[in-house]
Formats: sequence, structure tokens, C-alpha cells
Amino acid sequence: MSRSDRETEQKNGYGDRLKEITAVLKKHSITRGISPEKLRLILEDLGPTYIKLGQLMSLRSDILPKRYCDELMKLCSEVPPMPFSEVIEVLEESMGCPWQAEFQKIQEKPLGSASIAQVHRATLKTGEEVVIKVQRKGIYETMARDIGLMHKAVRLMPPVSIKGAVDLNMVLSELWTVTQEEMNFLTEAANISEFAKKNKGVAFVKVPILYREYTTIHVLVMEYIDGIAINDKEKLLQNGYDLNEIGSKFVDNFIKQVIEDGFFHADPHPGNVRIQGGRIVWIDMGMMGRLTERDRQLIGQAVEGVAFKDIGKIQDAVLALGEFKGKPDHSRLYQDIQELMEKYGTADIGNIDLAEVMVDLMEVMKENKIMMPHGLTMLARGLTHVEGVLADISPEINMIQIAAARIKEEFLSEGSWKKEIKVNSRNLYRAFKKSIEVPSLTADFLQGCMKGQTKINLDLHVANDLSRLLRRLVRNIVMGLWVMALLISSSIICTTDMKPKLCGIPALGALGYVSAFIIVMYVFIKHFFSNK
Repeated sequence: MSRSDRETEQKNGYGDRLKEITAVLKKHSITRGISPEKLRLILEDLGPTYIKLGQLMSLRSDILPKRYCDELMKLCSEVPPMPFSEVIEVLEESMGCPWQAEFQKIQEKPLGSASIAQVHRATLKTGEEVVIKVQRKGIYETMARDIGLMHKAVRLMPPVSIKGAVDLNMVLSELWTVTQEEMNFLTEAANISEFAKKNKGVAFVKVPILYREYTTIHVLVMEYIDGIAINDKEKLLQNGYDLNEIGSKFVDNFIKQVIEDGFFHADPHPGNVRIQGGRIVWIDMGMMGRLTERDRQLIGQAVEGVAFKDIGKIQDAVLALGEFKGKPDHSRLYQDIQELMEKYGTADIGNIDLAEVMVDLMEVMKENKIMMPHGLTMLARGLTHVEGVLADISPEINMIQIAAARIKEEFLSEGSWKKEIKVNSRNLYRAFKKSIEVPSLTADFLQGCMKGQTKINLDLHVANDLSRLLRRLVRNIVMGLWVMALLISSSIICTTDMKPKLCGIPALGALGYVSAFIIVMYVFIKHFFSNK
């Protein structure tokens, strides 16, 4: 096929797809705005690509309003499977040989079919039972085309929508970046290896064996896990499992991933967590979250601030974690955090829902136009799933208590003590070094004061009510001075024989009296009708 033919085919594809999108948008009356439910229905009608995008958008609770994220989480990931012939075609193209050269058999019926890939059970030539995750044929080109069309659609959206509340072009660009990573199965293979390494010492955790020799960008081969879903209470009880023990270990390991490893499973819904042989098996590592050492320290600082009701500590952590879209309003942020503390300040620690606290904190950040690190938004999503599993299998277990125990254990560990001593020693050295300079700095300051050379810069932040009060006070004082000046000057003019005259008094003096009266009436009426 020539280059011109390919370009013509691509244009026709864009045109046909654009007609489909236009028809769906017209069906849902897009010009009347987009409600959360309408957005979900539109994405479902647009097909697998947009369903996946919607699922990724539900992670961005720091950008999208909470009601949109909650609605998008309802999107179903199951889509019609691609024909088995296409599965074999992708597999053989990836392997570079007939599939019979490496596999004894491949089950034609898929175990699951999602928007990006589908999974089939198979048996290797060596006899191991495995699952093959095969990427949908042409999915990369399809999603790239649809993302391009969505960028164009954003420019045509009416102002009565979520367009004014969020930069949709930025959201689409971030979603495309995340989607590209998820479509590269070598990235998921690396995630599996790293996750297995970090949890190697945890006896009750299992990670499926990765067969890297068969894994490529489009195909992933790993051990078949014939386990019980973590929320299948009947089967778990029939096999003699203790639901409370499973819940406790599940939460403890997730907290360990977050606090100790900084590398955690970002999509721990029941379909991705199984119980096999008394161990918790984590599968599907396509969506993983990362937190840097600095992020973990700041999160710990925020938790410490909540524990000690220290609003300033929480505010400092939030400002250090996030990135402001505009000029930060410190007074508003302080007030919002104070309201958050009032909500949870009187609650017993055993009754606090950690996922709810995280979601509320994300709302505060969003209201103050603070962009959060991607890892933190994924942590909020992960906590929501973990809380959902706990509520289902062992509702009496509280995540925050297990998290507190894990943090305490880490703090009391030898490595943590050595790290803490090292940090405190460094801070003590810096403080001692700066304290030596205090006398000379004090002498310089006093000398500057005596010579009139000292300048003090103040950056004051006041509440909006106080700011309005001060503005009104200054305005009234200025108007009062104007009235006083007009009355005095008019009275002096009236003692002269200045012409022209009005009713026996100089017209200029009469004008001054009238002006002063108008100003007084303006201030009186404005004060009378004001509700402040």
C-alpha cells in the first residue's frame, strides 16, 4: 500500500470515528452540559478505549470533582473478547514462531477480556500451567486516534460542563502517558519482578512466577493462580480460613508496601487479590503506585499532624507535597484544614476511615488548586479498594490501627533508629553552627537599627472578612476627611463677598455644603443597607 493510500485510509478512519462520536454526543445532549452519570454513559457507548480512559480518569481525584470520580469507578472493565484467531496472530507475531513450538495447548475461551488485553489459560511444553495476557490487536493506534479526537472535542465543548472546572487537555495528556505505560507489558513484567523482590521475606504473600523468556511488549506469560477471590467469604470459610486473619494480613501487607517499600499495588480490588495455600496472591501489576522517600516523610508528617491536631504541620506537609496552579492562599488552606480537623478531631482513632480521610484531604487540595503527585492519587484509590474489601470480609478490623502498629514497628526497628539518629545529628550540627552566628547577627541588627538602616519586610495574610472590614474602615475615614475639608472650606468662603451668590451666600460655598451632604447621605445609605 502506498503512502497516499495509507493517509487516505487514516483520514477515512478518523472521519468514520468522528461521526460515531458525534452521534453518541448528540444522543446524550452534550450541549446541555455533562453530569457524572451522563459522562459514564457516554464513555460506555463510545466503546472499550473510552471505558479504559474513564477508569484512568477516576484515579485523578485531585483534578476531577469527587462525584465524577465516584461515578467513573462504576465503569465495567469486561468487554467483548477479540476472536481467538487474532489472539494467535498477536502471539505468533510476538514470539516469531508458531505457538505450538512453546505451548502444548491454549484454551480458546478467555479467562477475562478487558479494553487493552485479554487473558487465556495455557500449558507450556514443559508442563507448567500458565496464563497468557495478549494485547488487543491495533489497540495502540486506536487509542492514539481516539485521544487525538478527544483533544479536538474538548475545544468544541460548551462552557456549561466540567471544562471550566478542570484542564481537560492536561488530563487527556496525562491519561495517554499512563495508558502507554500500561500497554507496554515489559513494564508490567518489571513491576512483577520488583514487587516479588520487595515481598520476598513476607511468608504469607505470593507473587505469580513470571516467564520472562516468553514476555514481550504485547504478550505477558506468568503462572496460573487457581485461588479463591479474597471477597468470596463462603469458599474461604469452607476451606477453613479465618476472615479476620486474612483481613489483617491483607491490610498489613498493603501498609508495608506504602510505608516501607514506597511501591504498592494501586488497583487492589477483589479480582486482583486471591488466596491460595494460606497465602495472599497479588496479581495484575499493570497499575502500580510509587512514593519517593520525601513523599513518605511528608505523608508521615501529615499523619503526625492529624494525631496531634497540629494544623500548621499538616499545612506545611500539603504545601510541600503539592504544586499550586496559581498563587497559594495560605489563609484559606489553613481554614479548610481546620474544618477537616473539626470533622475528625473528636472521633476515636478506631472509628476513623483512613480512605475517607484521604479522600477529604484530596478535596481540600483540589479546592485550593493544589496538584498532587501521581503516586498520592493512586494511593487514595488503593485505600478505597482496601477499605471496601475489609468492609466485606472483616468489618470490625480498622485499617488505621494496623497502620499505626506498622508505623510504630518500623520506628522501633534498628534501621529506623539509626536513620533517625543520623538525621537528628545532622540537624543538631546545623543548629549548633547557626547558633554560633547569632551574636554577630544580633550586633549587626542593633547597629543597623541605631543608624536607621534596618528594613523589615512583612507578608501578612488576613481573613477575607477582616480584609473587607479594613477596606471599609479606611474608605469611611477618607470620606470623613473629605466632608470635613468641604465644610471648613465652604464656611470660610461664606464669610467673604465672593460672587456669584445663591440665596445670599457665595455659590462656591453652597456647592461645597451640597457635596458634603451628598457624601454623608451616601455613607449613611450604604451603611444602612449593608448586611455586615
